[in-house]
Amino acid sequence: MIKYKCMFAESVSDYIMFFLPELVKGTIALFIVVDPLGNVPIFIGLTENMEEAQRKKTFRTATITGLILLLAFALAGQQILLLFGISLYSFMVAGGILLLIVAVRLLIAGGWRETLASPESVGAVPIGCPLLVGPGAITTTILNFQSLGVIVTVLSVLITFVIVWFVLRFIDSIYQILGKTGSLVITRVMALFIAAIAVQYILQGAKHILP
Repeated sequence: MIKYKCMFAESVSDYIMFFLPELVKGTIALFIVVDPLGNVPIFIGLTENMEEAQRKKTFRTATITGLILLLAFALAGQQILLLFGISLYSFMVAGGILLLIVAVRLLIAGGWRETLASPESVGAVPIGCPLLVGPGAITTTILNFQSLGVIVTVLSVLITFVIVWFVLRFIDSIYQILGKTGSLVITRVMALFIAAIAVQYILQGAKHILP
């Protein structure tokens, strides 16, 4: 009995040692692309004319919208690829190119510039999508699903949006600490990481596609 307990403990330990690095990897990649800290100045600008209660409701809507969207892609990512007859490696190349465009845009413009349709929908659009969950986040989620598995992908989405919720909950304090310059610096540093992730996706996909 003791022998079996030891073997079970060792197997659990081995699984955790394998699982945790993959979870950290997936969470960091997704968090970098979602980039709530880099978007803080934009969030402040979009909600500056709202009352405190309206702002909290807006950010709550944004968090729920983004979470639902990414969970949908995390759980249905493989079916989406199969539906369109797309291979993982082709998607990696396409997704890498898209992420690279996102990174270049962030580096040049310092953020996203979207036209606000109406004050009522600001939580869902543009904060929830595409500022939090844009093409880059969707691409990263599907690629995480394919390479890391559904459990790691779902947990990485949940962890990322717990952090997003905290950032939006204390956004005024964070903006005061970082300041406009600090926020812009974070945006560009994150953009460099996004570019590096994009290049890695392109190289990995191309290695399997090209003869």
